Amino acid sequence: MWFDKADQRCLFGDQRSETIVVTDRSHREDGTRTLVIEPDMLMDFRALPFPEASFWHVAFDPPHLQRAGPRSWLAAKYGKLGADWRDDMRLGFTECFRVLKPNGTLIFKWNETHIKVKEVLACTPHKPLYGQVSGRTGMTHWLAFIKPAPKEAP
Repeated sequence: MWFDKADQRCLFGDQRSETIVVTDRSHREDGTRTLVIEPDMLMDFRALPFPEASFWHVAFDPPHLQRAGPRSWLAAKYGKLGADWRDDMRLGFTECFRVLKPNGTLIFKWNETHIKVKEVLACTPHKPLYGQVSGRTGMTHWLAFIKPAPKEAP
């Protein structure tokens, strides 16, 4: 998603840091692909290690696959959802909005390979402001949210 992962304005977090070789017959002559996952910081999107209202902008790109084989390169690259994915997504959205400053933006990326975006959006009370569908099959959704500012007392 990032044009330059080394850009100092970006902090890439993931729960894993690893280099793995996976089967991908479409990639190289030997049928493998090497994936390098090197986050700036190890973290879990369900419990972000930042104080409340830390960021003006958050990009949330959680795993979207429910089913994938044990040697799947897609699962290796993007991760895989657990059986309790709805709870995970509720916690993820809650954390994203918690670390956003008032009027900050959340960009949410979701691919509908296994789960419709409507089902995922049911995991948060916040409504997206706008979005875009992309990808070869039109299944990737990019949605923008703005964190509400606290209401002032009259």
